[in-house]
Amino acid sequence: MKVMRVSDYGGPEAMKMEELPDPKPGPGQALVKIAACGVNFVDIYQRSGAYKLPLPLSMGQEGAGVVEAVGAGVSEVRAGDRVAWTGIQGSYATHVVAPAARLVGLPSRLTFNDGAAAMLQGMTAHYLVNTTYTLKRGDTCLIHAAAGGVGLLLCQMAKRAGARVIGTASTEQKAKLAREAGADEVILYSQSDFEPEVKRLTEGRGLQVVYDSVGKDTFERSLNCLVPRGYLVLFGQSSGPVSAFDPQVLNAKGSLFLTRPSLGHYTATREELLRRSGEVLGWAASGQLKLRIEKVLPLGDAAEAHRLLAGRLTTGKLLLLP
Repeated sequence: MKVMRVSDYGGPEAMKMEELPDPKPGPGQALVKIAACGVNFVDIYQRSGAYKLPLPLSMGQEGAGVVEAVGAGVSEVRAGDRVAWTGIQGSYATHVVAPAARLVGLPSRLTFNDGAAAMLQGMTAHYLVNTTYTLKRGDTCLIHAAAGGVGLLLCQMAKRAGARVIGTASTEQKAKLAREAGADEVILYSQSDFEPEVKRLTEGRGLQVVYDSVGKDTFERSLNCLVPRGYLVLFGQSSGPVSAFDPQVLNAKGSLFLTRPSLGHYTATREELLRRSGEVLGWAASGQLKLRIEKVLPLGDAAEAHRLLAGRLTTGKLLLLP
């Protein structure tokens, strides 16, 4: 098998293609031949060492493919099944050995590219809108990076929930994509400070929730946009980590809530994984959720995919094909 690995933390060039012995599934595991790999910001954090994992590190967490074999005691999948997944390390590869309980069936209407594009970002948007802060009709939310991979899905799901959606984007082209995904208003942060614009758009009332994947550059102003007891949901740090701050700030600004969620905690059981993935993949299969695949690159071009993603040069999803 071939796999992209990192021996030392570093830039995109730290990833190298390596050949390893073909793996075999053990008890409770399945061997999957990978057809498409999803590229995500968490991969950049791991490759750079911002999130430290043992080295050498096999890259990637998300993909779709076909089960080739299963180990003893596996009942969730069988050889020949089309499956998708996220949270399985080593998915920038031709094959992966996965816990069978973390694999979900891929609807026949969806391609492998669709499956690899939907899992991490789709389920992230799903838990943010439906669980972390449950959006409802009458709420107004702010979605940073509204034309990004998660952002476009968040806009669609937030609108589906009946909320008023305000997005931020850097260019008019990205703003157009966010509007097409359901954003009622889009603030071009390259031209305007989003904080006074949010206050203008809400007539000074503020927002129930901010979904913030940017981090350092937006954190303080995001807090300033909230109504009393509003939620800042910080689910990424594309601009860098947020500095330490006094929790008393949350009190002074209106008894605010701050949470730093991750997908693993919202798909901790197979039951929850199947429920979330079932809704996301089902909506995608029926056309109720539009997946935007920005670019598809060969597996060996993983470094270029990371450069594009880190440079905020993408809208929608980046995929690698083994």
